[in-house]
Amino acid sequence: MPSPHRTTSIRFHKLAALAALPLSLVGCRHPGFPETPAGYREYAYVSNGGTNTVSVLDLVYLRSDRTLQVGSQPSALLANPVRNEIYVVNTQSGSISVIDALANNVVATIPVHRMPVSIDVDPTGHRAFVSNSGSNSISVLDLDQRREIAEVPAEQPGKAHLSPDSRSLVVPSQASGSVSIFAVGAIPQPGVLSSKEVPLSRRAHFTGCPGADSTVILPDSSKAFVACSSAHQVMALNLAAANASWSARQDPSLTTDRLLTMVEVGSTPIHLALKPDGGEVFVSNMNSDSISEIATQTNDVGGTYMIGTKPVSGIVSEDNSRLFVSNSGDDSIGLYSIDDGKLVSSLHTGSGPSSLAFSADEHLLLAVDAHSGDVSVIRTLSKLGPNLFTILPAGSGPNAIVTKVVSRQPRV
Repeated sequence: MPSPHRTTSIRFHKLAALAALPLSLVGCRHPGFPETPAGYREYAYVSNGGTNTVSVLDLVYLRSDRTLQVGSQPSALLANPVRNEIYVVNTQSGSISVIDALANNVVATIPVHRMPVSIDVDPTGHRAFVSNSGSNSISVLDLDQRREIAEVPAEQPGKAHLSPDSRSLVVPSQASGSVSIFAVGAIPQPGVLSSKEVPLSRRAHFTGCPGADSTVILPDSSKAFVACSSAHQVMALNLAAANASWSARQDPSLTTDRLLTMVEVGSTPIHLALKPDGGEVFVSNMNSDSISEIATQTNDVGGTYMIGTKPVSGIVSEDNSRLFVSNSGDDSIGLYSIDDGKLVSSLHTGSGPSSLAFSADEHLLLAVDAHSGDVSVIRTLSKLGPNLFTILPAGSGPNAIVTKVVSRQPRV
């Protein structure tokens, strides 16, 4: 009987051979894959912290497209919601690289400040917010002019998230164990910033969340949930409603940011995944090998379920029925049926799966394999159920992934 190491080696060589098939053999889509329109283009972008590069993967032909040189220690990525642009956070070099997704090349570098760790973009695609953990500040960027327009003080900011209504920026701080809420100023005309405008101002500050990190905000912008990763809790916050809103007229107390509760979950809650309908948050409890299910209306834990060894990330399907969780400790993706309330399967991946992303049609799930330097491509909708289809190469120390359907429409 072959050893487990030999079996793993054979499997990876077969997958690598499949990924390397010539284009003439692969075709536009593999048999059984959804049809795509002529000229359809979709890519995945993977930041490689160990090689200062971004790997570009073609999701139509399922092959490596190219490798782009960016700044030092890229650590986060974001796709512009309306433009063909990808933003790369270069933590060591203190900058943001701008990738033109139509040409797939780096077209600009925007200087920010020391140790940036995250970026978020408003729904219009014109303005971005960058957390500079090393300089205790948030940079506000004009993406039309590709420059910083303001720097606002913030205490050792972590992964900042903008609410869907663009009124609130939620900024956790791992180092200080706190969460700050910033009021976001009105979006100016593209490329214009009034000298009287305050683009960002701190509205509230909450302590008592050790290791504050992963954050989700409900689709109606009414609540935020923040994982206290150095404890066993999730902080639930009310986000202030606009004074003239219907909810504020019904309940004036909703115009104030306030702590709702601290939700007890498993050990080391490291990542939060929100259902698209906003009804539940799923917590990856890394040191409990479990997920906790929080009902967002009542802020209660509906249940905790074993999922795999050292779960570190999760993602929910658009139809709200399935949760995929990357288990870094046993090189697997756990598939949890939300409707049935149980783990239904476990899929093998490369070594150390972490960040996850869907293709646009959710036929593919992509898992960054942090230890083996590649990306596992899982087919989610086959007749036999989800299965590992192939593995594509990335670079050393891959850490984040985003996908983007490229439009040929002009930049807005």
